Amino acid sequence: MRPWNLSTRSNLNLYLFIGVLLLSGAVFGFLLVNALTLDQQQELADELKAYWTTFAEPSSLNAGAAFWDRFLLYAKWIGLIWLLGISVIGLPLMLALDFLKGVLLGFTVGLIIRELAWRGVGLSIAAIAPQNAIVIPALTIASASGARFAYYIVRERLFRRKGRLLPPFLAHSAVALAMLAILLCAALYEAYAAPYLLERFAPQAAAALSALFT
Repeated sequence: MRPWNLSTRSNLNLYLFIGVLLLSGAVFGFLLVNALTLDQQQELADELKAYWTTFAEPSSLNAGAAFWDRFLLYAKWIGLIWLLGISVIGLPLMLALDFLKGVLLGFTVGLIIRELAWRGVGLSIAAIAPQNAIVIPALTIASASGARFAYYIVRERLFRRKGRLLPPFLAHSAVALAMLAILLCAALYEAYAAPYLLERFAPQAAAALSALFT
C-alpha cells in the first residue's frame, strides 16, 4: 500500500472539516475572553506584563531551554494525535484536540488585543502568527492522517476482514514523524528568532499594560 495520499484535492472534505473545527475553536476562544471576570482580567494582564517585559532583553533569555520546552510540547501533541489515530476509538478526542488548539489560539489573540488595543494587533502578528503558520498546517495534516488510518481500520479490517495493517500503520507513523520535524522548525523560531522580533514590541507592550492598571 502506498503512503497516504494527503493531497488537498483527495481529502478536501476532511481538511475542510478540520479547518472548521480550528476556526470554531478560535472564535470560541476569542469570545471567551469577554467572559472573564475583572479579577481574572487583572491577573492575566499582570502575567502578560511580566511575560513581555522579559522580551525587552532577548540576550538574557535561555534560548536552549525555551527550544526544548516548545519542542517537547509539540512532540506530546503530535504523539497524542498519532496514538488517538491508531486507537480508532480515540478519533473524536483527536478532533477535540484540534478544537482545543483553536480555542487556545483565539483566547491568546483575544486577550492580547483586549489589553493592548491596536498595539495588540502588531504584537499578535509578530508573536503568534509566524509559528502558527507552521504549527496549524502540521497539526492539520497529522490529524488528517490519523482520521484516514482510523477509517481504514474500520472499513478494511472490521467490515471487509481484509487489507494489511502494517503498510498504513507505517505510513501514518511516517506522517507523524514528518510533521514533528516540521514542528521542530517552529520551536527553533520561537526560541531563537521570535525574541528578537518581539524586542521592538515588548517594551511598548509592557508600558501599555502598566498604563492600563496604574
